Formats: sequence, structure tokens, C-alpha cells
Amino acid sequence: MFRHQKELQFEVKVERPDPMLAKRVQEVLGGQFGEMTVMMQYLFQGFNCRGNEKYKDMLMDIGTEEIGHVEMLCALIGQLMDGATPEDQSEAAKDPQLAAIMGGVDPQHLIVSGLGGMPINSNGVPWSGAYIVSSGNLLADMRSNLHAETQGRLQVARLYHMTTDEGVRATFRKMLARDRYHQYQWMAAVAELEEKNGVVVPASFPPEAEMEAQEHGLEFWNLSDGQESSEGLWATGSAPDGTGDFKYLENPEPLGNIPRPEVPATQVHHDLDRDFVNKK
Repeated sequence: MFRHQKELQFEVKVERPDPMLAKRVQEVLGGQFGEMTVMMQYLFQGFNCRGNEKYKDMLMDIGTEEIGHVEMLCALIGQLMDGATPEDQSEAAKDPQLAAIMGGVDPQHLIVSGLGGMPINSNGVPWSGAYIVSSGNLLADMRSNLHAETQGRLQVARLYHMTTDEGVRATFRKMLARDRYHQYQWMAAVAELEEKNGVVVPASFPPEAEMEAQEHGLEFWNLSDGQESSEGLWATGSAPDGTGDFKYLENPEPLGNIPRPEVPATQVHHDLDRDFVNKK
């Protein structure tokens, strides 16, 4: 069960309204790597977690914290919109450069939400459940979580430099600090799982099961101009799990066949050149 507490996790108190900043903040609320995404991702991973209870408990802890972060951002957007009116949007639109870039005040904040945060990104695209990853494989999910926190912290850091409002910046600093810890958290979980089961996902399908294809699991195919890519450990080092050394293929050749699809029935209406088809 969930229980709501009226106090926010951290204080949200802006110095002055800024409706156009509110539009930008929507990205870290309802964007692909926003708080809504990590909230739902961690909760669904926790709901569906099987086995070791410490992982489930950890996922539910952080997922629940992210619910609070969604509320914090809604409070932030609400304060940034305080006092905004339809006339404000008209004023912003008078500056052609500003109107072209930002479109003035987000009309949905005025028309749809009544000056509140919404489950959309900074361009008004609705949040999607397709953003979340919950595969049931702990290592795969923890790596995805690290990726999500990495992108999320990057976006908040960029937003930080888009305002001089110290109240807003103070809120962002709290988020940046928590996102930093969450990166540490997922790194620790990833390291623990890798030590236990190996670095390749899924561990239950080992390299030996690849049979005749196993050698291709150590090859770097150079498929662009230049050979600078040969200088990295991914091309000259050894596999982290000790299964072999990487091999750099400077001029790889295709190993497959040329596809020869069957000619579809006339009713499919492919409009194929019949003379070409007959020659085949």
C-alpha cells in the first residue's frame, strides 16, 4: 500500500514566476528520461521482481521516492506558472525570435491543466509507457536504470543553466544530488550481479551455447572509413568474462547470402516489374 505525506521530500520555493521555464521543466517530468519514466520503471520492476527480496525492497524504495520527485516537479511548475494569464502568452509571441524557439507560454498550461504540471514533455508530447524497461532480468534492468539516471541527471544539469532563479536552482541541486546517488546505487547493484552471474545478459545463455557462431562474439567489424576505432580496448583487449581476446577485422567481408524473396501473389498488389521477376 502507498501512503502520501503532505511534506515534499525537499523544499520547492521559486523566487519569481517563469512560465517559459515551466515549459522546459516539463521535459524532466514527462519526457523520455523524466521522473515519470523512472518512477514507473522502478515500480514495475519492483512489482514484478522474483527471488531475492533485497532487490525488490530496493526497487520499491527508489520507485516510491520517484513518486515524490514527480510531485516536487509539479509543485515547481505550478509555482513557475503562478499569475500567468492568456495575455502573457500574447506578450511572449510579440518577440519573433522567442516565439519561434519557445512558442511563448505553453498554451496547455493555461488551457488543459490550469497552471499545473502535466504528463507531457517540453514539446507537449504525452508521456508513454513504452519509455519504461521492466524485463524481469535483474542485470538487464539495473543497467537500464543506470542509463535512465544518467540521461535524467544530464538533462537537469542542462536546465540548471537555463535559469538564474536561486529557488529553482536549489530544487535542481537536490535532484542532481539524488540522481548522483541513484547512479551509484545502480552501479553497485550491477557490480554485485555481474560478480554473481557474469557480465553478459542473459547469463543463462552462455557463449558455448552459440556453437558455431561463438567466434563472432569477439570480433570488431570495421564498417566505416578510417581505422581509429582499432585503438580502443573493445578492439585490442580481452573480453571482461575471460572468454577470449577481441579481434579487429579491418576489411570484413559479408558472410551471408543474397536474399531472394518469393514473388507475392497478384492480389497483394506489389506492382512488381514482371519482366524482372521472370528473369530471376
